Amino acid sequence: MSLKKQIEEKLNEALKSKDKNTYPTLRLVVSAIKDAEIAGRTKGQKEMSDSELTSILKKMIKQRNESCEVYKKAGRNELLENEKKEIDVISTFLPKQLSEAETKKICQEAIKSSGASSIKDMGKVMGVLKSKHADTLDFSKVSSIIKELLN
Repeated sequence: MSLKKQIEEKLNEALKSKDKNTYPTLRLVVSAIKDAEIAGRTKGQKEMSDSELTSILKKMIKQRNESCEVYKKAGRNELLENEKKEIDVISTFLPKQLSEAETKKICQEAIKSSGASSIKDMGKVMGVLKSKHADTLDFSKVSSIIKELLN
C-alpha cells in the first residue's frame, strides 16, 4: 500500500474514532501532499512517489522541531506539547531512523569508500550517504558526525 493511502486510511480512522490528537495533524499532512501534487501537475508530474512523500513529511517534522525551539525559549509549554504530539503522529509514517551508533558506523564506512581525508571531502561522503541511506539517516546529525570523524 502506498504511503499516501496509509495516511488517508489513518485519517479516516482518526475521524471515525474522534481522536482529537491525531486527525488535525493528519489533515495538515494530507493538505501538504495535495499542495505538492498540484505544484507537480503544473510541471507535468502525474503522481508522487513514496520518497517524495517522505521528504514532505521530513520537512513538516523539521518545521515542527523549529517551532519547538521557539516555544521552549518563550516558555510556551502548551504549544510545545502540541508540536511534539504532531511530530509523533507524522513520524509514524517515516522509516525508522538509525541510532547514533549505527549512523556513526555508516559514516565511517562512507568515508572509507569515498576516500575522504579532510573536511574538504565532506561533499563526497554526503553524496555516498544520500545515495544509499537517504530515508534512514538524520542528516542534521550526519554532518556533525562526519566533521568529527574527518578532523
